[in-house]
Amino acid sequence: MTKRHRPPILKPNEFYTFRSYFQMKFAPADILRELGVSLTKATINLPIAASELLTRLPDLRQRLEEAIARVSLTSEAARREVIIAPILLEVAQITKAIVNIEYPIEVNQYLRGDLDYYLQSEHNILVVEAKQADLTRGFTQLATELIALDTWVESDEPILYGAVTTVDIWQFGSFDRQERKVSQDLMLYRVPTDLEILMQILVGILMQG
Repeated sequence: MTKRHRPPILKPNEFYTFRSYFQMKFAPADILRELGVSLTKATINLPIAASELLTRLPDLRQRLEEAIARVSLTSEAARREVIIAPILLEVAQITKAIVNIEYPIEVNQYLRGDLDYYLQSEHNILVVEAKQADLTRGFTQLATELIALDTWVESDEPILYGAVTTVDIWQFGSFDRQERKVSQDLMLYRVPTDLEILMQILVGILMQG
């Protein structure tokens, strides 16, 4: 009996941006499979920096709590500017990283678009995708960005890291470049409740080397 092949999700005559994957309703694993990558959900062994490095954490926490209480965070732009940007700028200050905002990359017709935040330190890189809602589809978009970075970046780090956030909730992901496998972390981190461990992970990723 001849095995039937289902129609492809990604059409060979069409172009896709990273945001296109957020808008798709297909299962994330099915989408990534067409890009030659597998998806697994598991606890990721994320690098964690020493808490002693977070010398300005109390001040950051206070500023974020005041912002959450006083600013209407209904738009994605407001969330990025008031909550996400201060966190990543503090991470950059600690790690001496460069923060790129709306960083454009183009690998091929399936992997192209802008990265919300792209942090580059001496040792590693980190991509952060900000979504107003829906972590699941947001993670699919993050995964395609990590796949694109595999070709784009010149570093030889075996694992690429990223995070997707709705501002108050953060989830990490990683891409094993050798095994072509994306891992979706089972843990969720909340701001401001889990701010310290979140900062330790963000700093740890950029300082490991």
